[in-house]
Amino acid sequence: MADIIQLLPDHVANQIAAGEVVQRPASVVKELMENAIDAGASTVKLIVKDGGKTLIQVIDDGVGMSATDARLSFERHATSKIRKAEDLFNLSTNGFRGEALASIAAIAHVEMQSRTEQDEVATHIRIEGSKVISQEVTVAPKGTSMMVKNLFFNIPARRNFLKSTQVELRHIIDEFHRVALAHPSISFHFYNNGNEIFNLPISNDRQRIVNVFGGKTNEKLVPVKEETQVVSISGFICKPEFAKKSRGEQFFFVNNRFIKSPYLHHAIVAAFDGLIKKDSHPGYFLYLTVDPGAIDINIHPTKTEVKFDDEHTLYAILRSTVKHSLGQFNVIPSLDFDQDQNLETPYDYKNKSVEQPRVVVDSGFNPFKEEYSATRGGATSVKKPATKGWESLYSGMESQGEKNTDFSSISFESDTITGSIFDDSKIGVDAVTTTFQLRRKYIVTTIKSGMVVIDQSRAHQRVLYENFLKNITVKEAVSQQLLFPLSLTFSKADRDIIMEIKENLISIGFDFEAIGEEEIKISGVPLSVPESEVDMILDQLISDYQQDFVVDGFSQTDVLSKTLAKSLAVKTGEVLDRDSQLALVNDLFACKESRLSPFNKSIYVTITEDDIDKKFI
Repeated sequence: MADIIQLLPDHVANQIAAGEVVQRPASVVKELMENAIDAGASTVKLIVKDGGKTLIQVIDDGVGMSATDARLSFERHATSKIRKAEDLFNLSTNGFRGEALASIAAIAHVEMQSRTEQDEVATHIRIEGSKVISQEVTVAPKGTSMMVKNLFFNIPARRNFLKSTQVELRHIIDEFHRVALAHPSISFHFYNNGNEIFNLPISNDRQRIVNVFGGKTNEKLVPVKEETQVVSISGFICKPEFAKKSRGEQFFFVNNRFIKSPYLHHAIVAAFDGLIKKDSHPGYFLYLTVDPGAIDINIHPTKTEVKFDDEHTLYAILRSTVKHSLGQFNVIPSLDFDQDQNLETPYDYKNKSVEQPRVVVDSGFNPFKEEYSATRGGATSVKKPATKGWESLYSGMESQGEKNTDFSSISFESDTITGSIFDDSKIGVDAVTTTFQLRRKYIVTTIKSGMVVIDQSRAHQRVLYENFLKNITVKEAVSQQLLFPLSLTFSKADRDIIMEIKENLISIGFDFEAIGEEEIKISGVPLSVPESEVDMILDQLISDYQQDFVVDGFSQTDVLSKTLAKSLAVKTGEVLDRDSQLALVNDLFACKESRLSPFNKSIYVTITEDDIDKKFI
C-alpha cells in the first residue's frame, strides 16, 4: 500500500491554527492589543471599520521590532516571550503562544510597520494569505502598527458565519473593556468608522472603571482589599441595589489578565446571598495577584480560563473578603447583640431630669354639655360644638310608620377593583364557562369534552407577544405620557443597544425626550408598562441583546416582543379574579398560535372525560 501520510503545507497548517486563535474580529483585537502591551507601550490606539470585517488596526509606541524580528514574527511558533518549556509555568506576559500573527496573516491582508528606538527607518511588510507580498523600508514613528484588512477573505464559509456588524462591534468593545480595565497605567483610544468611542487617559483602577462605564458608576462601587499569603485581592464590587439582569459588569483579572471562572463567580454570588434578587447578578471588578507558578494559563486556546493549584482556599478567601467589604462600608445592616437599643437615651433628653409620669382624670367631664371647659390638673380648655338643631339633618325623610324602605334602589359607593390584567371591554364573560385558579399558577376551565389546564404566565406571554408584534408592525401603539420624565443612566455599550432598537421601542409606545452620552430621558411609556418597571425592562432587553442575536429585520422585532412579554406577563403566584381568568382564556384562544408560548413551551393541556373515567377503573 502506498504511503498516505504527508506533511501539510505551512499555509494550510496556519489556516487550521487560525480556527483556534481567530474565531471572530474580536479575537484579532485581543491578540494585537496584548502584543502591544507586552511591547511596553504607554499609548495604544485601536481603529475599527465595519465591525472589524473591513479593517482592524492597532498602533502602539512600544519598543518596536528590527527588520529581522518583523519578518520572523509571522512564522509559526515564533515568540519572544518564552525560551524553554519551563517558562510556560512562570508566565508574566499576555501573548506567548507564537501562533497569533501567523494565524491572522493566513486569513487576512496584513500590513506591519515597526521601528525600534535605535533604528532610523522602519520596516514595512505586506502579507496576504501567508504569502509575503513585499518588505520595504519606510519612515514611521517608534513602535508598531498592525493593520488587518478583509478578515477571512480566503475562507468564505467562515466570513459568512460572522454575525451582523453591530454584534461583532459589541464583541470588540467587550475585548477592549477587558484589556483596558486590566491596564489602567496605559492610555487607550478606540475609533469606530472614524468616530471616537473611548479616550481613556492614564489613571488608577477606579478612574479607569468610571471612564469606561460612565460617571454614574462611581457611586455604585465599594472597595475591596485583602492581602494573604495565597492571593492578593483588590478592586471593587457594586452595591446590591445596583444588581442587574445582565452579567455585563463582571470582571476577574488574575495577574493583569482577564479570566472567566464560574467557580470564583459562585463565591461572589454566595457573598451577596440574601442581598439581591434571585434573578439578578452582582457587578464586580476584582484584581487577583497570585504566584505565576501556582496557576496554569495554557489550558484553553483563548487563555481566558486558568487552573489554580488551591481553588478551595481561594474560594473561601474571596467570599469572606467580599462579605467583609459589604459589612465594613455599611452596605448590609449590622447587628450589635451587646447593646440594647431600648436603653439608649435620645440626645435631646440627655440633660433633662427624670419626672414621674402622671395621669389626670376629670371626673366631671360630660361630652353632652353645650360648652365644657376643664382647667383642673393643667388640662387644656376644650370647647364642644353646639349640637342644637340636629333634628334638621333628617328633615324631609318619611317616618318609618308611613312607608317601608326599599333598599333595592339604594346604590353604594365601593372601591374599584385593581387586580384585573385586562380592560373590561375585552372581557367576554360567558355565564356557562367556569374557571378557577389552581395553586396560583394554573387556570382550569371546562370544555365540551372535558377540561383545560392553562399555565397563566405562559398564556399571558403569548397574548402580550402577539400584541407587541402587531403594534410594532402597524405602529399605532398608544403612549402614556409621564408627568416627570425618567432619567436612566447607561454605559456607552448599553446606550448603543438602545439606539439600535430605538425605532421599534417608539413603535410600541416609548417616547424618548433626549439621549445623551450616558443619560437617557424617557417621557412616555406603553400603557401596559408600569413606570416603576421601565428600568428593569430596559435592563432585561439589553441583557437579551448582548447575546448573539441577529438584530436585523424581523429578528430585532421578535427579540423585543419576547423580552417585553416575558417581563410584563403575570407571574406564578399572582392571584387573578374571575373576570381576569375569563379574559385570559378568551384572549389566548383568539391568538394565532395558542398552543405554544413565545419560547416554544406548552401553554395548556387538555384532560378529556375519557381520561378521567380511566382513573376510576
